[in-house]
Amino acid sequence: MKVPRPWAARAWLDTSHVMIGLPVAAVLGALTLVLVVSPPLLPRGLAWATAVQRSRFEAFLDARIPPMPAPTGWRSPATYRQIGYHLLSPVVSLPAAILVALVWGGAVVGLLAFLAPKMQPPPLEFMFDLRDKRVMMAFVAIGLALLLLAPVLARGMAALDLLVARTLLGPSRTELGQRIETLTESRAGVIDAADAERRRIERDLHDGAQQRLVSLAMNLGLARATLTDLPDPAREAIEQAHEEAKQALKELRDFVRGLHPAVLNDQGLDAALSGVAARAPFPVKLRVDIERRTTPTIEAVAFFTVSEALTNIAKHAAATKAEVRVRREGDRLHVLVYDDGCGGARLDGGTGLRGLAQRIDSVDGSLRLSSPLGGPTTIEVDLPCE
Repeated sequence: MKVPRPWAARAWLDTSHVMIGLPVAAVLGALTLVLVVSPPLLPRGLAWATAVQRSRFEAFLDARIPPMPAPTGWRSPATYRQIGYHLLSPVVSLPAAILVALVWGGAVVGLLAFLAPKMQPPPLEFMFDLRDKRVMMAFVAIGLALLLLAPVLARGMAALDLLVARTLLGPSRTELGQRIETLTESRAGVIDAADAERRRIERDLHDGAQQRLVSLAMNLGLARATLTDLPDPAREAIEQAHEEAKQALKELRDFVRGLHPAVLNDQGLDAALSGVAARAPFPVKLRVDIERRTTPTIEAVAFFTVSEALTNIAKHAAATKAEVRVRREGDRLHVLVYDDGCGGARLDGGTGLRGLAQRIDSVDGSLRLSSPLGGPTTIEVDLPCE
């Protein structure tokens, strides 16, 4: 912890927090005692008292205490912890405020010793000979030491108060665990829903728009082959429309394949990756060792990991060969993509790898990238199978 300077704003904020905390804690502690014997008023009263204390920590210490779950009744753990804090807070604040006030006051008294006896409290005039320079210098030295100690003590007392507040006014470990579990399940549901939506879009495009484009291209091709006696402008228009239809069909097929290839659902990761490796403009050695299939979401992440990695290799690496290994060990799926290209790949270097890392993070996976300048480049991905 950095030692605050006596003249720094942090020292005065800590001191103000401790000194204001005493009357606030006393009032709220007394209010809590009243609320305990008035159960109908307890929920709203405790919520207001807790909000006051939270605002004090945020205003002076810039510390936000995570909210606890809403109390479910008089006997809920959240209610007991709030009552405990408001009753314990005066016990913590009283000695803290006294100590901080005494140290700051002692610093002022000691440093003003050179103005003795006019600026000194009357009792000191009877106990010490303030006209003696040695006594005066001792007072100044003690005052300087207390001046350096005061902000440290104020910081420590504020930190103690914050620790007690986080423990009793924040969520417990059990509640945090439950919240994390709920968020994890919610995120998994969102990911599965998005993956299902991608599969639906792929199916609709494949069965709808793609079939219509195939029919259109066939009809235009038939017209191009049979209607040879048309004027040149009409024949050129048919030829151009035929070429455009074929190009649109190719782009749609590439788009559908990028969404979620049907072969991934039907035949699994091995067959889907074989198609990706076969389309690469360089030799790709593929080895897939999976005894049993994983969930569709994890299969999709693994597929897009390899697909995006090979696309980046083709665009940027100037590689002559690549290798892809996929294996399942227990409840983990390991994916490795290697190329002998020029290296220099970075996760923050473009949207491709960054988006890939985000997709992997969304399922609690991990990505490790090794790509020194001059190559080679290795991408290692570890995914949970469930």
